[in-house]
Amino acid sequence: MRADRLIRGFATTALAVVAAGCALQSPPSAADLRKEALPHSAAPPAFKASGGVAAPVADRWLASFNDPALSALVDEALMFNADLQGAAARVEQAGGYVKVASASLLPALSVFGTASGASSNSSGLDGIWLNASLELDIWGRIRYGQAAAQAQSAAAEAAFAYARQSLAAMVAKSWFLATEAGLQRAIVQDMLRSAESVLRLAQDRFRIGNGNEQDVAAARANVGSFRDNLRQIEYSREQALRALELLLGRYPAAEVAVAPSLSPMPPPVPVGVPSELLERRPDVIAAERQVAAAFNRVGEARAAQLPRISLTAGLSSISSDVVVLQNRDNPAWGVGGNLLAPLYQGGALRAQVEIRTAEQKQAVAAYASAGQRAFGEVEGALSAENALREREAILAANVRDNERALELTTAQFRIGSTDQRSVEQRQLSLFSARTTLLRVQSERLAQRVNLHLALGGSFGEPVPAPAPAPTPVAAR
Repeated sequence: MRADRLIRGFATTALAVVAAGCALQSPPSAADLRKEALPHSAAPPAFKASGGVAAPVADRWLASFNDPALSALVDEALMFNADLQGAAARVEQAGGYVKVASASLLPALSVFGTASGASSNSSGLDGIWLNASLELDIWGRIRYGQAAAQAQSAAAEAAFAYARQSLAAMVAKSWFLATEAGLQRAIVQDMLRSAESVLRLAQDRFRIGNGNEQDVAAARANVGSFRDNLRQIEYSREQALRALELLLGRYPAAEVAVAPSLSPMPPPVPVGVPSELLERRPDVIAAERQVAAAFNRVGEARAAQLPRISLTAGLSSISSDVVVLQNRDNPAWGVGGNLLAPLYQGGALRAQVEIRTAEQKQAVAAYASAGQRAFGEVEGALSAENALREREAILAANVRDNERALELTTAQFRIGSTDQRSVEQRQLSLFSARTTLLRVQSERLAQRVNLHLALGGSFGEPVPAPAPAPTPVAAR
């Protein structure tokens, strides 16, 4: 009972002293941080580039492509991607640092015991010692460290959320690129068949005396060019499949099955307003939490220059069959205190404050960079989507015109009213128009993914924002 009262009294006294300690200064709010970090980047009421819908940003953007196979691959990547697993481990690591920092606010208990038998080489003492100690965080050094660890943990959680979104976006874009490569191969195969048909026609004309050997050689060279293009496209397709498999955590065997055609372009997306962007994007949230962590590290360094006061308490019980102990209470207990004041450290403590202050400035600059990058990515994705949409309409008409021109030129070549060079030129024009159109269609889908990632909307179910760090005891 005496030990129990001792520990309770020790803890009560310690908590009372901690509660009476100085209150911590709070990191800058998100609004104040934006004013400080982005004084020259005031957010307009709406994004300058057109193309989005003036409505709050929605989640579940992956479902807008209406491709179950793509959704299944994203789920596979989330489970097996090594980089994402590393990001998840960093979240666990940051949570462990929070526990370590919080442990210093609680009493430290230790026990030591000894037992020995009676012999010429033995003391014959049997005993047990129970010690308790607690540093009184009067100046807030420990609490600043705890707050910094909590902010760092929240930053790791936000960075992990952004890593998940980025991985989903990379899988989607790799899926579209691999699908495009397969379709490009089909285009080259079609053009190769057309070139081989012209070669056969040139050979027939030369055999019956209505052509010449030069036309046959030119047609054969044209066929060779398309065969080389086909091999290049096949290699590009294999590389695209391997890149996708690496994202999925698979062996890069270029064997993953992709869609036979590109997904239809989803309707325009809600883009919200620029002023809300920095509060929604996980990477910007992570940068903001890094500023809070750096701010608290400065407070921790400043408090480290002040004296440290600790309470101690002990309880012991000793007995011996060999040594006659002096008459005293057994068990015995006692309480005390320690004071450690840094008098001279060669300027190291002051230098730590300067280092932490510089780190805080660096974190603010990193936040500003993340914010500007977020604005730029949204505006860039919207602008690209507008340009690509207009280009697709132009190129679709261009493909139709080239198909008709090749059809008419081939018919004229069959009856001898035009030369073979005109047919080959029309083939090359059609090939260029078809491949460019397909590239634009694929790029439109990729830019739509970029827009979703830039806006900060989740690809699946909404991910809750990291909970704010709890307020330290003395700051409440």
